[in-house]
Amino acid sequence: MTNLPPCAKCHSQYTYEDRNLYVCPECGHEWPKDKDLVTDAHDSQPTFSDAHGSVLQDGDTVTVIKDLKVKGSSLVVKVGTKVKNIRLVDGDHDIDCKVDGIGPMKLKSAFVKKSLN
Repeated sequence: MTNLPPCAKCHSQYTYEDRNLYVCPECGHEWPKDKDLVTDAHDSQPTFSDAHGSVLQDGDTVTVIKDLKVKGSSLVVKVGTKVKNIRLVDGDHDIDCKVDGIGPMKLKSAFVKKSLN
């Protein structure tokens, strides 16, 4: 029995070979036999950027660049509102945060810019 590498995404031990690929039956991830697993795991991490192209990270402070209506409410998040300690998530609205005076909500990274402090 050969010793195959574990899946780079879900770390499953049940990988198998298919021609020049390794395949994970649990998550469906495929990668070439000659590709380095470290770079493959790094490439799978999504990157998030603000409206000006600056890369965002968890814990950053951002500023809203457009008035945003809060769905299901008459509240509005005004231009210039600073949001501290953001958390990045996958999805259409990729920022989870808490806006002062409004509460927890999700924002799109296209409507914020990264603040220096």
